[in-house]
Amino acid sequence: MNPHAKLISLLSLLLGSTITISSSHWIMAWIGLEINTLAIIPLISKSHHPRAVEASIKYFLVQASASALVLFSSMSNAWATGQWDITQLTNPTSCLLLTTAIAMKLGLAPFHFWFPEVLQGTSLTTALLLSTVMKFPPLTILFMVSPSLNPTVLTILALTSTALGGWMGLNQTQTRKILAFSSISHLGWMAMIIIYNPKLTMMTFYLYTLMTTTVFLSLNATKTLKLSTMMTSWTKTPALNTTLMLTLLSLAGLPPLTGFMPKWFIIQELTKQEMTTTALVISMLSLLGLFFYLRLAYYATITLPPNSANHMKQWHTNKSPKTMTAILTSLSTILLPLSPMILTTL
Repeated sequence: MNPHAKLISLLSLLLGSTITISSSHWIMAWIGLEINTLAIIPLISKSHHPRAVEASIKYFLVQASASALVLFSSMSNAWATGQWDITQLTNPTSCLLLTTAIAMKLGLAPFHFWFPEVLQGTSLTTALLLSTVMKFPPLTILFMVSPSLNPTVLTILALTSTALGGWMGLNQTQTRKILAFSSISHLGWMAMIIIYNPKLTMMTFYLYTLMTTTVFLSLNATKTLKLSTMMTSWTKTPALNTTLMLTLLSLAGLPPLTGFMPKWFIIQELTKQEMTTTALVISMLSLLGLFFYLRLAYYATITLPPNSANHMKQWHTNKSPKTMTAILTSLSTILLPLSPMILTTL
């Protein structure tokens, strides 16, 4: 891809996200979302492969439909209330339409169908942007309108996303699809708590972004696109594979790693809101995701596969150490002792 075109796309991504995050008017927020959509499409289709072109078309159609729904919900709210302020979304029909639109943009179930296919059709670095940066503006809009949202609808979306993200990830062999269903499952946890404690949702998103960035950068360093490649990548970077195992366990939410913190806080908040049954159900559903995280962690540290398949042992190459990956891995695993300090800010 031309470096100038890549720079323009990345700057447009930054501009679109900034416009959406900082706007208080629905039209400006919609413009920011559209700029984001148009900026990421060249990055998705840059390989000129049929899968990449298919992924970019799917992404464009879904995002355009969701943006039209955002515009329609804001217009119907303005028709009913006479103002365009994002925080003054009071019309029930507009709230339902906006929830549907943001669920489509984020990839919440049952509007998740596009997300694994788009991630599978693009590179690891672009998949990282789709899983983290592109989720931030829609989540910010959801944060701003959280007092007006319907708790029953969001609870159903959250439980469905957590269940489907764990269930569909069980039989996947492609790492990008596994991480896509992981993203859907984590978004379910965020949607569950956004009405009761929006700050906790944003903290969960930041920690999810930290851990997912670490996993994607580690996989990109070893060029791991499927599980059979991961089983033999230990010969390239054994230390990186070991830390990748810890990061995957952290993403699964196992104590005493960083990923346990947001789930702990969310379950605590749900219990305070007298939603103990919901907390129990979402905790049990997260065990589905734990299975494929453990499988990924096992494949990341296994030596040669104990079967007769013809897996080529990869050559050990001297790669320059990545400082950023090392820092992110440390943060992804050892932040749990900071829980009391973080809890005071929520």
